[in-house]
Amino acid sequence: MPYVKVYLHLVWSTKKRVPYLNSKELRKKVWAHILENGRKKNIHIDFVNGHNDHCHCLVSLGVDQTNSKILMLIKGESAFWINKMG
Repeated sequence: MPYVKVYLHLVWSTKKRVPYLNSKELRKKVWAHILENGRKKNIHIDFVNGHNDHCHCLVSLGVDQTNSKILMLIKGESAFWINKMG
């Protein structure tokens, strides 16, 4: 039986690359939220990190997951959460 493992390295930035994630504490909260959100949606996030104006995620795809759907669920929800939290 063949076995395939697909990893995605996702990178996205803040709007106009403004350094909104300017404190280490804020970045830790955002990364923890992204990991928790991924767990709730059965998205296997191996690693999340970044800097004050961008984020990196290493994600392994499941059999029924697509690139665009994963990115929409992770990036879209994290942006919504950040805006809601102020």
